[in-house]
Amino acid sequence: MTDTPARLLALLSLLQTPREWPGSELARRLGVSPRTVRRDVDRLRDLGYPVEATLGAAGGYRLVAGTALPPLLLDDEEAVAIAVGLRAAAGSAVAGIEEASVRALGKLEQVLPSRLRHRVRTLGAATLPIGGDGPAVDPEVLTALAGAAATRERVRFRYTAGDTAESGRLAEPLRLVPSGRRWYLVGWDVDRADWRTYRVDRITRVQPTGVRVREERALPAADAAAYVAGRRTDWGTPELRVVVSFDAPVTAVAGRLGDAPGQVVAVDDARCRLDARRDDSMEWLANRLVALGCAFTVERPAALAAAVRALAERAAAAVAGRPRS
Repeated sequence: MTDTPARLLALLSLLQTPREWPGSELARRLGVSPRTVRRDVDRLRDLGYPVEATLGAAGGYRLVAGTALPPLLLDDEEAVAIAVGLRAAAGSAVAGIEEASVRALGKLEQVLPSRLRHRVRTLGAATLPIGGDGPAVDPEVLTALAGAAATRERVRFRYTAGDTAESGRLAEPLRLVPSGRRWYLVGWDVDRADWRTYRVDRITRVQPTGVRVREERALPAADAAAYVAGRRTDWGTPELRVVVSFDAPVTAVAGRLGDAPGQVVAVDDARCRLDARRDDSMEWLANRLVALGCAFTVERPAALAAAVRALAERAAAAVAGRPRS
């Protein structure tokens, strides 16, 4: 093999198989001399691939763990397997790896040949995971939004609001935020000239516009996660101690109220309790409490109890056909 780049790729593909490769065997497979193999190994080392050489009759070359992750070569089956796994992880909001799954999936799908992309989508459509009470999220929507946020590109999409009204939106995506079993998009709504939070499971038909955003907009929160949690700096909400008891296991509540680790603790197997100092809007927190779908008791503050009471009155009036302000 006289083409040096092609030979290096072939050598790297062999070394990524977890085994010792005698220099003579590598030379035979590549059709070159052992001396050329040694030079090619040095080239791979210069590129950051940690190739280890051992001496002796049982020695040879092997790729070992280094201080950084070098580019990997994947065959078709490996690429499809990884893409399907990442789509499953991104769509089900696996705790701790949601954003990383979406970023990795976006990079992988960007370079997948069309034949492999079709296989990934076919397998994804034929796979139904068990469990989870969160709404289904289309991984293709996630990756499209993640790509737009990374490149600061405006996108158009259809959005279904909580009252089932559908509308077209033009937005500048900032970040995707996983919370509990849901995904949220934080972005600047161009038509409304304000920041908005969109539930990703309600977004369809994402279309890039090709328009890059150059203006730096100040998000009224410490970060996108704080914005989704209701901790907006432009509300000027004072920090209050919030105590709420839930008739639900801690696994059903923790992470769904914008809470930090340790703020929701188990009382027993069937009950848990939130006790934390929060600067959220009480109206926002009241809505999130009701959305949990379990019985709860507000112990403090009085402002939160009043917000829940007002929400209950509006719901009762709506069911009775008596709209209230």
